[in-house]
Parts: sequence; structure tokens; C-alpha cells
Amino acid sequence: MSPRSASVNEELRRRSRERLLQATVELVSERGYEATTLGDIADRAGAARGLVSYYFPGKRQLLQSAVHRLMHLTLQEALEREPVPPAGSGGRELLARAIDSVLGLTRDHPLLMRTHMAGILTADGFVQCPEQQRLAELLRHAVTRYGSQDVDTDYPLLRALLMGAVVAVLLPGAPMPLARLRAELFHRYGLDWELGVPPDGREPPGATVPL
Repeated sequence: MSPRSASVNEELRRRSRERLLQATVELVSERGYEATTLGDIADRAGAARGLVSYYFPGKRQLLQSAVHRLMHLTLQEALEREPVPPAGSGGRELLARAIDSVLGLTRDHPLLMRTHMAGILTADGFVQCPEQQRLAELLRHAVTRYGSQDVDTDYPLLRALLMGAVVAVLLPGAPMPLARLRAELFHRYGLDWELGVPPDGREPPGATVPL
């Protein structure tokens, strides 16, 4: 049997890594972070346990990469949803879709997103990984299409506003309504409520009051 080519080996490594990331999302969503072990993740992914350590220095880094992958895939699906706004126009629609895709994850994966945000605030901080870089590229693309003249400033601001909104939705004991936070973000960027995917199709009372 001839040895596998470098491209085949690279594809196998990519698939193994993605299985680990998907297994992490599933298990942490089901059991929580503390109750999920690296061994559990390897078993769910059908991978050797040593493979987890080969790709990731620890569980916290693995979780951040897994959530960034989920966010990247969710955002990509939203931006590519038909009908895709044509080039040169539709930037407001794309930004609305980007905001809705991130806020929607707080509704669909509350435990996972709460755990992710808590991890970012630990001493290890924000993990730079390929999944985070893909997510950043998509958000920067949405900001560019929106018409930003200074993407290097406007992209980090959008990211910070979205992170703040996620925390506000998921804050134990004092959560903010998702629709209200969406309205504030849409007002800030001058987006019509009907763009993107409105939570219930109706603008909440007081949403048009300036910040």
C-alpha cells in the first residue's frame, strides 16, 4: 500500500479536528463545562484521547475554538442565505443578519454561550485560533459591506457591542430581553427592524428612543 499524500493527511487532520470541535459543542450544551471531560469529547468524536492534546493545549482553549467554529458557521449561513444581497448594495441587510445570527445563538445555545463568555473573562483570556479568525473575517466583511470607512475601528466596536449584548441576555438573575437589545443595536446602526430575522416580527415598545 502506497503512503498517503500530504493533501490526504491534511484533510484527515482537518476532519479529526472538526469532529472534536463539534463533539465539544454537543457535550458542553448537554452537560455543562465542568461535567465534560476531554476523554468524553474524544469518545464522542470517535478519536484517540491523545489527539485532543495534539490539537489543543487544554479544555478551555478547545471550548473557545468550538464556540468560535459554531459562531463562524452560523454567521456564514446567515450571510449566504438566499436571496444574497448583490455586491455594491445590501450592506445594511448583511449587518442585520450578522447581529441576528450572534444574538440567536444566545437563544439556541444559552448554556454554551454563557460558558464561553465566562471563559473569555478568565486569566487565559481570548484565544486566537483559526475558527476565531474565520469569524472575524466574516464580521469584518459585514462591516465593510455596511459602508465603514474605518473597518479596523468599527469591527472591534461591533464585536464589543455584540459581546455585551450576549452577556446582557444571559446574565443570571437580571437578563435583558433579546428583542430590546436587538432594537438598540439596530437603532445604533440605522437598521430597519424588518431586516435580518426579527424575533417576532414586531418592534418592541420604546425601541426607537435614541441611545
